Amino acid sequence: MYTPDVVDVGSPLISEEAFARLRAARHGDPDSIPAALATRTRRPLVRGDGRLFIVAADHPARGALGVRKDPMAMASRYELLQRLALALSRPGVDGVLGTPDVIEDLALLGLLDDRIAVGSMNRGGLRGAVFEMDDRYTGYDVESMVDSRLDAAKLLVRINLKDPATAATMEATARAVTASAKARLPIMLEPFISEWVDGRVVNDLSTEAVISSVAIASGLGAASAYSWMKLPVVPDMARVMEATTLPTLLLGGDSEGDPEAMYVSWANALQLPGVHGLIVGRTLLYPQDDDVAKAVDIAASLVHGN
Repeated sequence: MYTPDVVDVGSPLISEEAFARLRAARHGDPDSIPAALATRTRRPLVRGDGRLFIVAADHPARGALGVRKDPMAMASRYELLQRLALALSRPGVDGVLGTPDVIEDLALLGLLDDRIAVGSMNRGGLRGAVFEMDDRYTGYDVESMVDSRLDAAKLLVRINLKDPATAATMEATARAVTASAKARLPIMLEPFISEWVDGRVVNDLSTEAVISSVAIASGLGAASAYSWMKLPVVPDMARVMEATTLPTLLLGGDSEGDPEAMYVSWANALQLPGVHGLIVGRTLLYPQDDDVAKAVDIAASLVHGN
């Protein structure tokens, strides 16, 4: 039986030997994957100050590999895992969000102990595809997340009033929310009002559109007891947060923008009632100065005040 390699949090770089064991486990001992998930040390979703800082790594499964001007920045799984290992070693980082392939790699590497593991249900409507608004879920489902002992679920729900595929997306989302509530599995909904613009799907980030998306998403499913919101930081976030009583995490901003302005916008939004933390991915894992530890530490200080 494969034994997960525990990376010393004082030295976040994963050794080549650890990667070799990871490949060997996937090749010759697939049972070691559920075993690693079954034996990892779990923690409560909410503890201490009640705030959460989650690093997101579900972009590759959507084919979204680009960061700024490099369209293949996230192409190397090994580099991504190294950056995730570094991020997860930093104080104040509560956990990670990923699709099954990423979560299972991290579990085999022993990097999920005492960390929140959020399963991404992913989306089938790939950017640029003719079927982009056919956003059926293609990653985790509630049953598999419960079986894998994950701590929360996450889904994206794009609402396009001029595309009939939205109806099926909303129905599937409602079923997922209902199933999560029945399983007592917290589920994070990331809603957007979207539209076709010159053959591309564009999310409307106006304050009014975000408020509308929150109102629609909050009502999906037969119960909302385990529903959370995952929302962008937009102008007049106070009005956005008045639209819901659901606990909310903020998602990252434009990785091409001014980092200082981004941090200020996060800091301001984190002070609002109902906002309980951040879920950020490429902006912190691939920062403009490539200093992952620095970017993660700044974000952690904004969330936890350390």
